[in-house]
Amino acid sequence: METILEKSEIIRQLREKIMGLEGFSKSSPHPFVSFGLGPLEAAFPGNVFPTGTIHEFISQESSSAASTNGFIAGLLGLLTQRGGYCLWVSHRRSLFPHGLKYFGLAPDRLIFVDVPRKKDILWVLEQGLKCPALTAVVGELQELSFTESQRLQLAVERSKVTGFLHRCQPRQQHALACATRWKITPRQSELEEGMPGLGHPSWRVELLKVRNGRPGNWLFAWENGRFRHLPSYQIPIRPGISTGSQRYA
Repeated sequence: METILEKSEIIRQLREKIMGLEGFSKSSPHPFVSFGLGPLEAAFPGNVFPTGTIHEFISQESSSAASTNGFIAGLLGLLTQRGGYCLWVSHRRSLFPHGLKYFGLAPDRLIFVDVPRKKDILWVLEQGLKCPALTAVVGELQELSFTESQRLQLAVERSKVTGFLHRCQPRQQHALACATRWKITPRQSELEEGMPGLGHPSWRVELLKVRNGRPGNWLFAWENGRFRHLPSYQIPIRPGISTGSQRYA
């Protein structure tokens, strides 16, 4: 007769198999990375930011797109802090590469691919996500069908590469085969009392969808090479202070 301990182990193994089928596999050729996202990480299954899967980011305005690129750059900087390379695919690059150093992303760790035709972005993305030599792949695109997203998810399930899809002004926001859906918007930066200039980049981070997790929204800033969670009361409303994210991305 099975003991309670044996039943618990069976349930744990079944949960891990289900999570693996849904894109939350823990097996990865890349070393474990702590993203330091504090309370946000509790929203994910196992309280761990999922790598080796596809994350979708939605931006409707140019300011949100800049903030989203900054947030993604912070994730990439942490992903590559122990080595590894990233691929960034776009049709019209709006990113300022030198600004990525602020987020800890070394220039020699990032490969840009500027695709002349929008319809070729998906093909380049899929080829990059199939390459296990890469740590992460970022793709800037507008529209994506569920079937196309399934192909990308299947690619990372084999390679364990982490994918970030930044969809700028999409006409449709239907369900995709992605583990998460995010929305990043700029917030007024914090500035030490009496100090001139701009503060650190600050964002409202909304996790709109997450499989087997808990959606929510949080405030974060990027300081000294890491994310810092900001309780809402800490963010001052100061007219005339620019959003820090626009300075760097």
